[in-house]
Amino acid sequence: MANKRDIVIIGAGPAGLSLAIALADAGFGVTVVEKLPQTVLADPPGDGREIALTHRAVDILQSLGMWQAFPASDVSPIREARVIDGKSPHFLGFDTRGTGQTELGYLVPNNVIRKAAFAGASSRPQVEIISDVSVSDVSTTSDMAEVRLADGRVLTAPLMVAADSRFSNARRRMGIGADMRDFGRTVIVCRLSHELPHEGIAYECFHYGRTLAVLPLDGLMSSAVITLSADQADTMLQMPEDEFSRLVSEQFESRLGAMQLVGKRHSYPLVAVYAQRFVAHRFALLGDAAVGMHPVTAHGFNCGLYGVESLTRVVRGARASSRDIGSLSVLSRYQSEHRRATRPIYLGTNVLVSLFTDDDMPARFVRTAVLRLANRLPPLKAGITRQLTGRT
Repeated sequence: MANKRDIVIIGAGPAGLSLAIALADAGFGVTVVEKLPQTVLADPPGDGREIALTHRAVDILQSLGMWQAFPASDVSPIREARVIDGKSPHFLGFDTRGTGQTELGYLVPNNVIRKAAFAGASSRPQVEIISDVSVSDVSTTSDMAEVRLADGRVLTAPLMVAADSRFSNARRRMGIGADMRDFGRTVIVCRLSHELPHEGIAYECFHYGRTLAVLPLDGLMSSAVITLSADQADTMLQMPEDEFSRLVSEQFESRLGAMQLVGKRHSYPLVAVYAQRFVAHRFALLGDAAVGMHPVTAHGFNCGLYGVESLTRVVRGARASSRDIGSLSVLSRYQSEHRRATRPIYLGTNVLVSLFTDDDMPARFVRTAVLRLANRLPPLKAGITRQLTGRT
């Protein structure tokens, strides 16, 4: 039996649910389909990931009512950021001077964002969430998009949006390719307590063969993001807690004193994705299904929220002018806007990663030169700071 709505969203991650909230507030009827059970959506477990949010992203979250739902203890300000290359005494620093802000951005646990997104979406009567069922097929016709569920149900709508991860099955079924870059690396994320205050400073340390980010959380606590070769990850994941803590502290050169692992270590394969198209007739990609970022510049969910804002504005404008919200001419405006917002960040991030993870001597020389040059060019630093804060 077919069930028709204005828009069907595949994927109830933070991006998909944020879009559902935005569309519901704009007066659209939305159905969200998710393979995870509702109990997990309502109270997602911690996964070790801390999401960095720009000021623009915070503005969007406030408009959706999600920011207000975050517990104050789970919102950690970033007041300064430093990029360090190996043992070099030089670092590239960014702060809030000249920005009119007191913070560069904020860190919020991923599960806290997911919980607020589900609560916001499920509280809106215009949003229907179908959980614990997978999508078996998707297709479009001249006048309708169709989503077939594994339990036999068929959902139809003028527009279908896929927000089902960077390995999107819906994207593939719609014949849209993606440029993928497998870095052959694994990211290990965890929390560590430490002796000295972090002063709200986020560090990105590019050591030879391994990258360490240390992100400031509430109190004497930080999040560590360790990027290393995939064949070394299991050894570090299985390392005794005290040995692991000591290794991270030593790699961080004891800037925060002795460190101690708190809770579990989580690991994720490192693959960046950029869809070759963001739209087709009656179909749009959102979140990681459109742009899956390397975490080094912390723009992943921010890009997803920018897409939420852009897509909602485009379909709301189309409806106001009595245009078909699923037509390619309408959706192409979203594609154009979102590519302009994300393509430079995506390419720039990959160049940065390539430069700072190449251990050959010429690359080391270039890295040192880049750090020194950037520190001496205030306009360049100001431009990067605007990207970090989302105030472009």
